[in-house]
Amino acid sequence: MVLPKVQSEPKKAKGSSQAMRPAMYMKAKRVSKIARGRFAKVLVLRGLKEKTVGGLTQEKVLKNKRGRVVSKRASAHGNRMYRNIQGWTEALMAARKALQTVGFCAVNGKTLQGKALYVKAKALRSRVE
Repeated sequence: MVLPKVQSEPKKAKGSSQAMRPAMYMKAKRVSKIARGRFAKVLVLRGLKEKTVGGLTQEKVLKNKRGRVVSKRASAHGNRMYRNIQGWTEALMAARKALQTVGFCAVNGKTLQGKALYVKAKALRSRVE
């Protein structure tokens, strides 16, 4: 005796509570307003996206002097922190000029040039203070 075939219910999608629907009933994908990836801040600055993953909006980003798009808040913090070492940096630049040092030189490194650079910068810095 042959049993008649019984039609089964439509298969459900894995991990989904809804049955699979034909393509004509599917929702259109919305374009994200959140910028992701390497050029996220650039896209926000241009106005192509609303904000970055970190929540930076157009008002919260700016171009720095090198042309890179950065956070206003982080940039301001960096400028405030630079004031702590600004005197040493200027003294070191003056010392490099005085000793005619060109290219890379590890300050107070193993070489005599590096040690001389450190001593000169320290002397110039103490003269200013």
